[in-house]
Amino acid sequence: MEIELKLLLAPADVARFRRHPLLKKYASGKPRPQQLTSIYFDTPDLYLKQNRTALRVRKVGTRWIQTCKSGGRVDTGLHQRPEWESQVASAVPDLDALRALIDGESPLAGLLSPPNLAQRLQPIFTTTFRRTIWLLRLAGGAEVELALDQGDVRRDANSQPISEIELELKSGAPAALFEFALELQRDLPLRVANVSKAERGYALHAPQPPSVLRAQALWLAPDLTLEQGFLQLVGSCLTQVQGNEEGVAHGVDPENVHQMRVGLRRLRATLDLFKKRMPIPSEILQQIAWLGGALGPARDWEVLAMATLSDVIAACPDSPELDQLRQLAYQEAARQRHIAAAAIESPTYSRLLLQIGAWLNAQRWRDGLSAPQLDALAAPLQKFATKKLSALQEKLLKRGDHLSHCSAGRRHRARIAAKKLRYAVEFFESYLPAKRQHAFIGALGGLQDAMGKSNDASVAARLLAQIAMAQPELSPQCDLAVASLEAMNKDRQLETVRLWRKFKTLKAPMKAGQRR
Repeated sequence: MEIELKLLLAPADVARFRRHPLLKKYASGKPRPQQLTSIYFDTPDLYLKQNRTALRVRKVGTRWIQTCKSGGRVDTGLHQRPEWESQVASAVPDLDALRALIDGESPLAGLLSPPNLAQRLQPIFTTTFRRTIWLLRLAGGAEVELALDQGDVRRDANSQPISEIELELKSGAPAALFEFALELQRDLPLRVANVSKAERGYALHAPQPPSVLRAQALWLAPDLTLEQGFLQLVGSCLTQVQGNEEGVAHGVDPENVHQMRVGLRRLRATLDLFKKRMPIPSEILQQIAWLGGALGPARDWEVLAMATLSDVIAACPDSPELDQLRQLAYQEAARQRHIAAAAIESPTYSRLLLQIGAWLNAQRWRDGLSAPQLDALAAPLQKFATKKLSALQEKLLKRGDHLSHCSAGRRHRARIAAKKLRYAVEFFESYLPAKRQHAFIGALGGLQDAMGKSNDASVAARLLAQIAMAQPELSPQCDLAVASLEAMNKDRQLETVRLWRKFKTLKAPMKAGQRR
């Protein structure tokens, strides 16, 4: 099992890195240079890539080494993947030698079983780089191989530079990798790399727009402890956040910003659920708030341009001048998207990921807990989930009371309560009785969506006021748009009240003490 943390380093900072005092402090010997050339193989239809497998043959000195990596996971830059290696005679894979290393019952054995696979393999792309290796023994005793790679990944005439650091764990705990990276990042603008060299090569071979990653359904085992469940939920949220990084930074699909914000909100909801059992460092909470603030304006302006003003224009067909507002909103959305992209590519964002990675892998929430508090972390997650769902539903029922004639502030608090309950229900869905969960989740989702549209109208009014202040000549158009939104919102409020009354009649999907 390969466990390594990947960090991007700008070529201009390589000399500073080589002189960094931490290398002298922790290195157990002199650095060792290597020149490495790797050829990655796959079928014309990318059979291996489709099955999350990479196969390469690498020249190391005068030898050729084949390596197969399959499956695994990436969390906050930490790549954990099983790998198999063997020496081969030339720059061509030897599948028989590879199969001899693999458990015959494993999924990879089945993947490599087609008899004509070897004949179908062909070179897809290459990587060529100079690697400098330091062997480190860190303060806590962990042994780490640090590799500085400088070169490129190439497919025909297309190439991308490689300038990165790999921290591979040889012995010790993964938390040591994060702690060392955080030390380095105090002096160098390092960024977390969630994409491997193989993924970059495939992107050159068959360019695709960045994908959108939505929250994946969770299945929680009935015997999970509270601590185990916490780690599984946080991992799910981080996967969604990081799965949309590329789209926010280099794409144009507004759904990437939206889904990254959803992942971030799910993360905040998870931390809020467990905060009394797992104390959260204030610095992490502040950085999460910073990230939400960096993404928020881009999402608000994209919704205004692509949804809200489109509805207004459809409702006012005799007012073509409203289209000018939409064009301005598109321009501002693009500007805010650049700001969001810069935040994702900043060392600040990478530092947040490293801090979360260090905190999770070192289980730092345990620091300072008493023996009874530590025992409570081993309590059944299912029992905890039941109590939390009951408390969140009670809070929503209280905040939603008199929804038809309450203040805007109270409606906002009710919307937040609905959102938190919906996230919790989705987190713990596998613990809910099937007979009740579908109707409950559907009604809650409809209610939250209606409340969200009302909130979009409020946000739109605020943004239109900003346009009117910056460009007074557009005040008439802004006033017309706001008036149209207010008219539509009256109907929406009636729909929200109807959905609220329907929701109140539903029984809770799980009451205290109930089991699936």
